[in-house]
Amino acid sequence: MQLLQVEKLTKNFGGLTAVSGVDFHVNRGEIMGLIGPNGAGKTTLFNLISGTYVPNAGKIVFNGESIGGLKPNYICRKGLVRTFQTVKIFPEMTVFQNVLMGALFGSEGKTWPEANAETGEILDFTGLTPLSDTPAGSLTLVNQKRVEVARALAAKPRLLLLDEMMAGLNPAEVAESMELVTRIRDRGITIIMIEHVMKAIMNICKRIIVLHHGKKITEGTPAEISTNKTVIEIYLGEEEQAHAGS
Repeated sequence: MQLLQVEKLTKNFGGLTAVSGVDFHVNRGEIMGLIGPNGAGKTTLFNLISGTYVPNAGKIVFNGESIGGLKPNYICRKGLVRTFQTVKIFPEMTVFQNVLMGALFGSEGKTWPEANAETGEILDFTGLTPLSDTPAGSLTLVNQKRVEVARALAAKPRLLLLDEMMAGLNPAEVAESMELVTRIRDRGITIIMIEHVMKAIMNICKRIIVLHHGKKITEGTPAEISTNKTVIEIYLGEEEQAHAGS
């Protein structure tokens, strides 16, 4: 069953079309990958779905309800929650307080004891309990990203948008993050992930969408995407060269 449907989604910034007539759907319980070169429109697409931008054209239907043009806070409370390409945490607040903010915001009418209990459970789930009282701004990058994911989980998502969760991480940290994403899906949470780490995309996504210049150029299984000549020319070959030079 489909949880999200996007039809002919378009966003213009002046004379620039950042997203152009994009169509796709996401099934419940799926981990779907979103890839493409820098500037392809991936984060803009997330910004449209999560309410940061209002579409110029097209439809966004989440859980049977049209959400295009709604404010981000309303969309979040409906169960569509995101993380950010550049980590956005509250650096002077503790890890516990950061996640508690998500628990309190995600559901109206929740009591403090309920929110505290949920925060503790999510910290255990994400492996952050030992850092509970640590100011979030003093953490390593991988743990700051984990705090942001934990805060998103505290808001009770049905659909979680992960924007380059694994960027800047070493191979061991990438492996841990892949395992966390899989466990999140196993909790019944549907995921769309933007990622340049091809190992992650190819191993945990059943389906991948490729954007280029704001347009969807193809979608398919990891095997289909990895052998698609157009994708190799515009993206995968470029990524291989980037990793070879790093």
